[in-house]
Amino acid sequence: MLNIIWFILVTVLFTGFLFLEGFDYGVGMLVPFAGGKEDRGRRVVLNTIGPFWDGNEVWLLTAGGAIFAAFPLWYATLFSKFYLALFFILVGLILRGVSFEFHSKSKSPQWRACWDWAVSIGSFLSALLWGVAVANLIRGVVAAKEGWSFFISILHPFCLLGGVVVFLLFLYHGASFLTLKVGDEAVLARAKKIALRTGIILIPVTVLWVGWALFETPILTKPVALITVALAAVALLVSVFTQWKGKHGAAFVSVGLMIALVTVTVFAILFPNVLIIRDAQGAIVPDALTIYNASSSQYTLKIMTIVALIFTPIMLAYQIWNFWVFKKRVTSDPKDLVY
Repeated sequence: MLNIIWFILVTVLFTGFLFLEGFDYGVGMLVPFAGGKEDRGRRVVLNTIGPFWDGNEVWLLTAGGAIFAAFPLWYATLFSKFYLALFFILVGLILRGVSFEFHSKSKSPQWRACWDWAVSIGSFLSALLWGVAVANLIRGVVAAKEGWSFFISILHPFCLLGGVVVFLLFLYHGASFLTLKVGDEAVLARAKKIALRTGIILIPVTVLWVGWALFETPILTKPVALITVALAAVALLVSVFTQWKGKHGAAFVSVGLMIALVTVTVFAILFPNVLIIRDAQGAIVPDALTIYNASSSQYTLKIMTIVALIFTPIMLAYQIWNFWVFKKRVTSDPKDLVY
């Protein structure tokens, strides 16, 4: 039972991470575009996620720590096999973090424009590679390959399309967030336009990828996954429709629900595996790496459960408090522009 509980907890942590970092990455990608040509407009966009971006990344650190402690063999396999992909994701995260800290160190327009593009490129790189990684998780990886050979193998067309889907999804999520957080009229108008256009493009691309997933993944053997992916499709349609109708709060909530349902779908496809392994011929190896043979001892899981019961509510309370304190819209008033 503890193995299942920790698998569910890891699912919850990644759901929180992808929801929060989804709009975080999306806004980061949109800084040079939604912000316009003027520095002040770009700063408005950047400051909408200024109080949140580093707190959002805590969910990833916690999820990684949970995997390391609860399922060490899963952690070891992920970080050895996906080393190069995770390295490039780390490069993107470094670009983002440095951009926030260095952006306002100088008033030079060239300096600030450089960091505007750095946060945009870093966010794009991270979003795209997370999509590729998620697609590989549900498609399965060839355990026999190593290094560059393995890195090339994960760039399967299905996985690359998964990267595009996640990139568009986060872009739409970020634009939807901007419609709720921006107080500058010019920036708000651009954000609304980007959100609607991105949402319309996202629908057919997602349909194509999900249709392909029926043949590339074991989703058809997972009734729960089929239900959650159907609900995710409905949530996406509702989000784009409400975006078109100008109900931006409902649109943001709906796309957030879609991200949560997609994350649950991914882990439902995996269960009880933690990683789908394929042999050299491409056939799935049954029960190669599961929540049972990849886990820590029961004593370790018991201790971790106690720790999680104490600290998870604290993390949630901090996150809620943070969003409550910084709930107002960001305008071009110099008092709002910290970055």
